[in-house]
Amino acid sequence: MKKQHVLIGLLFLATQYINAQFTIDGEFRPRTEFRHGFGSLIAEADEPGFSINNRVRLNAGFETETYSFYLSLQDVFTWGENRQINPVDANNSFAIFEGWASLKLGSGFSTKLGRQSLSYDDQRILGGLDWAQQGRNHDLALIQYKKNKFIADFGLAFNQDFDANAADIGGFSNVGNEYIEDPNFFTYKAMQFLYMKQQWENFSGSLLLMNNTFQNFSGTPAARVYDGQGVSSLQTLGTHLTYKVGAVGIAANAFVQTGNRINEVAVKGAYLVGLDLDYKVAAKVTVNAGLEIISGNDAAAGETGAFFPLYGTNHKFNGLMDYFYVGNHANSIGLFDVHLGAKVILDDTSNLSLNILNFSGEQELASGEKSLGTEIDLVYTKKFKGGYTINIGYSQMFASDGMYELKGITEADAAGTQNWAWAMLTIKPKFLNTAK
Repeated sequence: MKKQHVLIGLLFLATQYINAQFTIDGEFRPRTEFRHGFGSLIAEADEPGFSINNRVRLNAGFETETYSFYLSLQDVFTWGENRQINPVDANNSFAIFEGWASLKLGSGFSTKLGRQSLSYDDQRILGGLDWAQQGRNHDLALIQYKKNKFIADFGLAFNQDFDANAADIGGFSNVGNEYIEDPNFFTYKAMQFLYMKQQWENFSGSLLLMNNTFQNFSGTPAARVYDGQGVSSLQTLGTHLTYKVGAVGIAANAFVQTGNRINEVAVKGAYLVGLDLDYKVAAKVTVNAGLEIISGNDAAAGETGAFFPLYGTNHKFNGLMDYFYVGNHANSIGLFDVHLGAKVILDDTSNLSLNILNFSGEQELASGEKSLGTEIDLVYTKKFKGGYTINIGYSQMFASDGMYELKGITEADAAGTQNWAWAMLTIKPKFLNTAK
């Protein structure tokens, strides 16, 4: 009798496995960087930086007719940061990057619960930030609807950490039930958003409505006090539009922010608008041009008119050297970005892209200066037989007087050349796929 039960159980499991899709894949991505002015101007007396950082991921997916499950394990490390025979990871970087389940509810509805990456449109406001080795994820619940060429996602997140104490950034206060976050990175206590998109033959339009709630604090950044300080809520709303006909493509962004930043700083008149055009001039050559205007802070004390793009893939915009809105430039003079570029397909496996970006402040600096400088980004991509890719990049910043003023360094003290070079290998092995 027991043997029969075992056989029935094995048969049931085998049937489930046959009717399901199971995948295991991975990623190995080391990146070498030479930094001599990346993120900010480097002084003549400073030594350039050189390092190799590495991302390793192992991903597993399981899908049936009624639900899907996905798990992504990740470790990010810099070569040499662990001393020899160190029994523990030096930077505690091993983590679950994604861990979610999606339930199919029928009639076009589903729900996705757990840690997940959010990526919408061109990733201007919500993006996966894949360039950063650690990536960007969110712990939330999604209610999703899809019918024909229309999709709608409603997201809800509420963050707590019961294991940390009130003095820890990103932790949970045992008194007052308050979530603590570092305001420099806009970590939220709660988030709600509605995203809708409709696709037509040549045109698509999306709408994003998002509310983020932040924990207020008192005291200096070095000695913050969070308990009983209340919360602030910031609203972001806007649209992303695309149009494609023949060899011409057009994309536009228009977003505004209102409400309050952390500590009830009133946000008034904050906006982001952008327009990009691309044109395929030949079978293997595409040129592009565009501009983006991001409002800066010209408001009175206790207010701000500065827009911040929050949880987008900001490295993708405003130059690859990350001088703006990548852990910096918040609540500053805004940005006026005009850019030109081209992408050339060299052969079936490689391409070369060049972008030239000119930066100015949306407002004047204290000196009356607006011009910030010009950046050149050059990236070569080569795909090899067997499924791996190599990317090589070089960028140079030609700073104007305004950039020296903005970054707080005199031209006489700055290094003569501000540049950045990098090379990255990406291997994504497919270990198992039971799809029929």
